[in-house]
Amino acid sequence: MNQVFLDNSVRDYMVLVGVLLFVWIVKRYISKGVAAILFRLVKHWSPQIDEKDFVNLLLRPLEYFLLLITFMLTIDRFTFPRLLNVHVYGKATLQNVTDTLLELSLSMSIIWIVLRLIDFIALVLEKKADLTEDKTDNQFIIFFRDFFKAIVFIMGAIAFIRILFGVGLVNKIIAGLGIGAAALALAAKESIENLIGSFIIFFDKPFRVGDNVKVDAYQGSVEKIGLRSTRIRTLEKTFVTVPNKKMVDSILDNLSLRTQQRVALKLELGTDTPAEALLAFLQDVRQSLKSNNNVLDGFTVNLNDFTKDTYVIQIVFNTYIIDGTQYAALRESVNLTVIKLMEARGIKCPTTTTNVTITDQRH
Repeated sequence: MNQVFLDNSVRDYMVLVGVLLFVWIVKRYISKGVAAILFRLVKHWSPQIDEKDFVNLLLRPLEYFLLLITFMLTIDRFTFPRLLNVHVYGKATLQNVTDTLLELSLSMSIIWIVLRLIDFIALVLEKKADLTEDKTDNQFIIFFRDFFKAIVFIMGAIAFIRILFGVGLVNKIIAGLGIGAAALALAAKESIENLIGSFIIFFDKPFRVGDNVKVDAYQGSVEKIGLRSTRIRTLEKTFVTVPNKKMVDSILDNLSLRTQQRVALKLELGTDTPAEALLAFLQDVRQSLKSNNNVLDGFTVNLNDFTKDTYVIQIVFNTYIIDGTQYAALRESVNLTVIKLMEARGIKCPTTTTNVTITDQRH
């Protein structure tokens, strides 16, 4: 056991293998225990979250982290074999390479755990958002989950550069960012504007997921609000991607927020209609609309204009009915009622007739 092999005793190798084997066997149980303890600390945030969901998120990264920490603590008592400590590149030796790989692995495990914690926080907020009817909160959570993950990835990349190339290069990169920030901002001008537009949409809330909106020539239902663009399902069932900058800068009509719909009908009657019949017809239409006061908010029925061929009657009313199917049924009902009233009064719409006269030129 005391025999030295590659500058370390056999006993040390046996201890290393034994510890790693033991931790490999119990790592799942230890990770579950640690995850369960952490869950009890955060359980009061959202009682709807099951312990199983939390454990499943952290189990694998905790196992990897536990095994890596055990290996690093155990290997620390070893002497790196001089026989293997060869120069790999320049001044870098194999020992430097292995130390760097261990630091990178430890950084990756920490980043992995942080990303899973972000997923858990997003899961907690999603459970709370599901209790409300507003689906914008769910989209808001997804937006910031991806945003914070991107920040973690950027910080992880900086940590990797520091491990691989030292603090000096990181300082140079940070200093260089001050010079290149202007060029980068100009190159990414559209992307930055769209990102700012997404924040304006989420905080100002001119529309939400599920709203029916009209912007420029596009009209449809909002299905997703992303970091760069908003996705709209149009009336033709196409999927349109509109940059968030345009959604903020353009005149946007949120049709879902309207409280009433306005209906304006124009009816042309023939000039052969007697004035008494015309007046009686107008009274009939007004009386018919009064019977629908439960769905109408005021109306106007009048002889709006006349020409040499027609009398133009205007029927205008506002309705509380917003739904497309019910709105179409109301329009149909009003139109049929007007037609029946015209038939009852013997009133007809003007028709275009053409008189052809044939003369005999022989007489």
